[in-house]
Amino acid sequence: MSAVRTTRTVLAAVLVAGLTATALATPALAASAPTKADHTATRAALQAAVDAGVPGVVAQARDGRGDWTGTAGERRGNDRFRVGSITKTFVATVLLQLQAEGRLDLDDPVEKWLPGVVRGNGHDGRRITVRQLLNHTSGVYSVTSDPGFQEKIFGPGFLEHRYDRWTPRQLVDIAMTHAPDFAPGTDWNYSNTNYVLAGMVIEKVTGRPYGKAVENRIVKPLKLRATSVPGTDVRMPKPSSPAWSTLSADPDAQVHDVSRLSPTIAYAAGEMISDSNDLQTFYRALLKGRLLPKAEMREMTTTVPVSPELPGAGYGLGLMKQKLSCGKEIWGHGGGIHGSSSEAQATRDGGHSLAMNFNADWTGDSQAVLEAEFCGVTPKR
Repeated sequence: MSAVRTTRTVLAAVLVAGLTATALATPALAASAPTKADHTATRAALQAAVDAGVPGVVAQARDGRGDWTGTAGERRGNDRFRVGSITKTFVATVLLQLQAEGRLDLDDPVEKWLPGVVRGNGHDGRRITVRQLLNHTSGVYSVTSDPGFQEKIFGPGFLEHRYDRWTPRQLVDIAMTHAPDFAPGTDWNYSNTNYVLAGMVIEKVTGRPYGKAVENRIVKPLKLRATSVPGTDVRMPKPSSPAWSTLSADPDAQVHDVSRLSPTIAYAAGEMISDSNDLQTFYRALLKGRLLPKAEMREMTTTVPVSPELPGAGYGLGLMKQKLSCGKEIWGHGGGIHGSSSEAQATRDGGHSLAMNFNADWTGDSQAVLEAEFCGVTPKR
């Protein structure tokens, strides 16, 4: 769940620990003819991930020619998985809906909704807006960068603490023991604490758990039957395949089944479960304007730069854009959590989409799958 400044982690904006966010094996890429109906390039990228050590991969794409599902290794096409930071797009959508209804303003100070919560070591909720939480310009320190939290939750300590329950306030309080990354609005840095706070704001505005708002406003209307907000339930719903992690920066360390864990370690920053079909349905509906009024959609897609090294990338409100090697622009979010690395991306008009998952967190290159599907770029053998 750290914000490791590699190209892949910035583009994916993943929920991955510093102890497990190791350098991922990236196959060399070669241009090919435009993607054909058989998704040959995408199939090759999925197999390359398995060849690199990912136990199982699933991807599903939709375009003007219809639906396509591809798997490699120990994955099935309808497997459910933990989507990590893809949760953030759901959370941002709910807050934008609440603004459209006049129940809050994204330019409200966080202090208005969470008095006294964002305080300590230079943090001041009176100077931070809800909008700055959503686009990661708040400067709030990320709880998942805390060394003690990393050791307990992402290293070998996970095996002892995997079922511990955390409250959102506990996660925020850990972040408050550190200084802010920068003054609000002066820079960009990915912080999982931002979305813990965003979930808390939803609960304060609605008077109910944030997950209920996600379910009632998005999951049920779109009939996302494989999508859930697990809360404190440690189990994975079926069908699903095991999630694997080395719980170490060493890719050769022993691999552990980490499928069962307490979702409270992530809360609104990354606890949700879904599948490739539902994720595509959600992002396509969002980008086609079915979930937000035009004004709120403009706000969501107004981006800030994330890195000088990535001039084609920008972060909006829980939604990220990136420009691929062929010049095509895609919108969506990535997500990682123990034993799981996911992507859900679509063109701006929602006409071409892809959602995918690796059931491992130490190897594989999801960016290669995106390049394959949207640009027809195949990994070199």
